[in-house]
Amino acid sequence: MIGVINYRTGNAQSVLFALHHLELDARLVATPEEADGGDVDRFLLPGVGAADVTMASLAERGWVDHLDVRVRQQGAPFLGVCVGLQVLFEHSAEANTPCLGWLPGMVVRFPRGRLRVPHMGWNAVTRRSTHPFVRGLGPAHFYFVNSYYAIPAEDADVAGVTEYGVEFASVVARGNLMATQFHVEKSGPAGLALLSRFARLDPAELVDEMVG
Repeated sequence: MIGVINYRTGNAQSVLFALHHLELDARLVATPEEADGGDVDRFLLPGVGAADVTMASLAERGWVDHLDVRVRQQGAPFLGVCVGLQVLFEHSAEANTPCLGWLPGMVVRFPRGRLRVPHMGWNAVTRRSTHPFVRGLGPAHFYFVNSYYAIPAEDADVAGVTEYGVEFASVVARGNLMATQFHVEKSGPAGLALLSRFARLDPAELVDEMVG
């Protein structure tokens, strides 16, 4: 069962609709207590909004500590989407925000002047990893809405890249931790295929690379 974290800056309903369209077991969880019933064995953090508001909402509802236990210590598979990718890193330049720090690296704004910001629309993603989450991902286009992008400190964490003025990490993956900068729920068949893959990943495939 996928617990879709329902917080004030997310687009949880849209993601839940996509998961139910795929006939996958998923439900909204607004608080950690709602995820403690025993059926939720993996988490999805959707994102629409700013990094600082996202972090404040997660902390206010107790998700930061809860996810640290369930994901980092116990190995529950985790998928972040859009801002849900950005907050995995140590720091975001958006409102000078300290983030979860699960992955080393930072989040910066697209260069001003040369590009239309936010980056909005369909763009290509090229696979750069053998991580199980992106295994079989061929050349495909996905739907983006973002003004900021992550710069991982470890090249091995980059599972997919996209070109928008600069080449940036549009998919990251390490062990049980996965995230996409694009909106999987709005990306047609290619996005739905990634959602389905996440839902069906065997945690045993990910144990050797669990986030430390």
